Amino acid sequence: MNIRTLFASLLLALPAFAESQLPQNARVAIIGDSITEQKLYSRFIETYLLACTGRKDITCFQFGWGGETAAGFSTRLENDLSVFQPTVATTCYGMNDGRYVPYAENIGADYEKWMRVVLTGLKKVGITNIVAGSPGAVDTKYFVKAGATADQYNDNLAHLRDIDRKLATEFHTAFANVHDEMITAMAAAKAKVGEAYDVCGRDGVHPGPNGHLLMAAAFLKGLGVDGNIGEITVDMNGASQGSSGHAVSGSKGVAEVESSQWPFFLEPEMRKITPFCKFNEELNRYTLRVKNLNTAKAKVTWGAESKEFSKEELAAGINLAAAFEKTPFDNAFVQLVIAVNAKQAYETSMIKGMITNFRLFSNDVKNDAEFAAALSTLKEKMVAKQKKLDAEAHAKLVPVKHTIKVEAIQ
Repeated sequence: MNIRTLFASLLLALPAFAESQLPQNARVAIIGDSITEQKLYSRFIETYLLACTGRKDITCFQFGWGGETAAGFSTRLENDLSVFQPTVATTCYGMNDGRYVPYAENIGADYEKWMRVVLTGLKKVGITNIVAGSPGAVDTKYFVKAGATADQYNDNLAHLRDIDRKLATEFHTAFANVHDEMITAMAAAKAKVGEAYDVCGRDGVHPGPNGHLLMAAAFLKGLGVDGNIGEITVDMNGASQGSSGHAVSGSKGVAEVESSQWPFFLEPEMRKITPFCKFNEELNRYTLRVKNLNTAKAKVTWGAESKEFSKEELAAGINLAAAFEKTPFDNAFVQLVIAVNAKQAYETSMIKGMITNFRLFSNDVKNDAEFAAALSTLKEKMVAKQKKLDAEAHAKLVPVKHTIKVEAIQ
């Protein structure tokens, strides 16, 4: 292999991170169909942005709607987004737009037409940072539709992925390759675990937490997060040190840490997919490095769990978030998850039950000042409650104190 070929292969191996799409005080709208309305990948994105980046200035709102297409969202875009006024948006359409049949040119043409309308509309309402997401995938075992096989429909979704990629380039937005993230991990997981292991859900379309972790990963990379949660250095002969976001004291094998950036909490079903994707490597790096270890290996105790590592592994750095199944952050993260779940559940009721229907009364608003004032008051009340739930979620973001202890093994 010549130098040019080697360099090209190394570039292809690098994760495809976009530049950051998260300006100061970012307001992130997570938009999509019933897969978004499941409130799994949307919750993973929100909890990651709040806890793992250490940025308390970010707020999120999920706008998922079951059965929706890009055309459907275009009709409610301006009305529904007005309650949140986002500066950042992620979109995930295509699953329903593909019509559950093999790809045809008219399907692609319609999808491109309506995604153009969506992207134009997002820019029109002042959203400056957009991540155009591709559709996901269907499960190669469990997808059963009369109109197409799983392979045929994944081919259809791949065509729609290419349209999203083209539009992202044309509209100068970021791109999230959700489809490939899911297809690649699904193939690897089924080859190892068995075809019965579902990645895109037992109905073939709606994933469980494992598939939603893959979706979140694609969007987080599109949003341009760097994945570096923190770095702790333990010196067996001197003082321990930490990167930004981690106040560290202690010495000679012990680090007493107070962390305002948390590693991502992986639920059991999410953890099962991590051997077949690069979530921990690319997005969840909480690295421990050990200096001046004079034995071949050492025991690392973190929280209630201990593991042994070689001197070489510890010098290079181990990812605590991947190596330890239970972490000192788990309880705090679960409390954050509960708060975000409550907020996102309210957002679904707020949008689908009330806000989207305000469009039906446009003439009444124009012709009846009292009616317009009543709707405005109702909208203000719902926005106030959503903000209260958001504040309750943000209140969970407190520094976590924990201890890392390294003991040489003779």
